[in-house]
Amino acid sequence: MIPQALALGKVVRRIDWTAQQFSIVVQADVAPFVAGQFTKLALQNEQGDWIRRAYSIVNSPQEYAQTGELEFLIVAAPNGQLSAKLQLLQRGDAVGVGKQSSGFMTLAEVPSYAKELWLMASGTGIGPYISMLKSPSLPFEKIVLVHAVRTEGDLVYASQIAQLQAHHRRLTLVKIVSREIVSGALSGRIPQLLRNGALEQAASLSLDPDSSFVYLCGNPSMVKDTGVALNERGLNKHLRRAPGHYSFENYW
Repeated sequence: MIPQALALGKVVRRIDWTAQQFSIVVQADVAPFVAGQFTKLALQNEQGDWIRRAYSIVNSPQEYAQTGELEFLIVAAPNGQLSAKLQLLQRGDAVGVGKQSSGFMTLAEVPSYAKELWLMASGTGIGPYISMLKSPSLPFEKIVLVHAVRTEGDLVYASQIAQLQAHHRRLTLVKIVSREIVSGALSGRIPQLLRNGALEQAASLSLDPDSSFVYLCGNPSMVKDTGVALNERGLNKHLRRAPGHYSFENYW
């Protein structure tokens, strides 16, 4: 029997980006969510226990209201208890989906002083940002989307991002590839590129404590190291009781 906190969803389609990175679209009856939030995906193991992990929702709440579908971007870990099993799912297969979404990495949490929004992601961390960027109202003068990956093939959702850029003229995309030299992309890691000024140069925008707010999502080491680099620039972690300059969602 499926746990009470889960709804039984059905895979309706999938996209294989690389050998290990893929997206699945799941039809499920769950509570409304806010762009930027995450929920749980779950499958039973050989012993019948439900293995659950948190994954951000890529599509927007408006799209879910119209289709009843949720999209997730996933990397299959070689020894992952769940991700490797999720990679095997095909159209029509069942998967558990959390009925309630969670998370405070949303547009509503951005302090009112912010005129420029920086969305910095590594790997699959770009997922919740795509959901945010589909929001009907983005009250910022400039938005910078930073996507740091290992190889060019990991630069997923390129067509959707291009459509978002066409819709939001103030949206700038900065691509970073660490293991290949790719035309039009920076080389290295986000913290290093913050320290040497290359990231701001590529974005044609400076980080300003008086007007900039940063969200971080992705690999825990990226989040930690980028937080240190932001601290060095005079940007402090955002707390509800003390508004700051950057925040992140920690569900790994």
